[in-house]
Amino acid sequence: MKHIYLNLKRFDVPVELGGVNRLAPVKEWGAAVVGGTQEALRKYDPARVEFVQYLPEAHLLGAAAALSENSPVKLGSQGVYRMNTAVGGNFGAFTTNRPASIVKAMGCASTLIGHCEERNDKKGVLAEAGVTDMSAVNRLLNQEIKCAQDAGLTVLYCIGETSEEQPQWEQVLGEQLDVGLDGVDKSRVVIGYEPVWSIGPGKTPAGKEYITRIARFVKERTGGMDVVYGGGLKADNAAMLASIEEIDGGLIALTRFQGEIGFYPDEYLEIIRLYLGE
Repeated sequence: MKHIYLNLKRFDVPVELGGVNRLAPVKEWGAAVVGGTQEALRKYDPARVEFVQYLPEAHLLGAAAALSENSPVKLGSQGVYRMNTAVGGNFGAFTTNRPASIVKAMGCASTLIGHCEERNDKKGVLAEAGVTDMSAVNRLLNQEIKCAQDAGLTVLYCIGETSEEQPQWEQVLGEQLDVGLDGVDKSRVVIGYEPVWSIGPGKTPAGKEYITRIARFVKERTGGMDVVYGGGLKADNAAMLASIEEIDGGLIALTRFQGEIGFYPDEYLEIIRLYLGE
């Protein structure tokens, strides 16, 4: 099966507040994302491709309410906490953190774990505490994956190497996989590869040969898990990524990269059409 993921980060913030949201008023934004995409996605065979949209937490209920019957859209959270609630146990004393149980109850089917921005945040906190062993990040992410799976969520688990780590990419990615996936149900996890060293303005995007090499490595290391390209599935790289046998989909974020920046349903649907060749 192919997987088309959409990560909308904090794209709900209006332009007048320094954000990129030109889609809809904040209160209606989550519903606008779902409403602007789900009917057009019905033409795709759900047995062949799944569509998951990861929205900021505040918009999950509005997005869930906008889902039509048998919608092709699945909703996802942008993370879960490393501890969960339990009947007769912890009732959720995790101020500012969202347990997987309530994410599931809000209508989510999936969660995003280990995105490079989450990894950077955890690394920053550990560095402030004087911790130099950054393998702790992978252990924390492993706890999150387990909590997500215990709650019935599937997981998009992101891995990737920075420019400093690139010479040791095999060791870095291998540890992210080995530690992050330790003891989890791999059948309910998809790996998202983010070449962190190539993401951002002025950087050279990873090429087909490099992406293919990494995807093959991941599949060999994990016993054949699905791998999607997390460096940004776009209109200008959709055909290239689709031609890589080892790549099983991609992660879309911004759908317009020149002029106005933000999320536009029509361009999101065009990227999907170009990738799937339909």
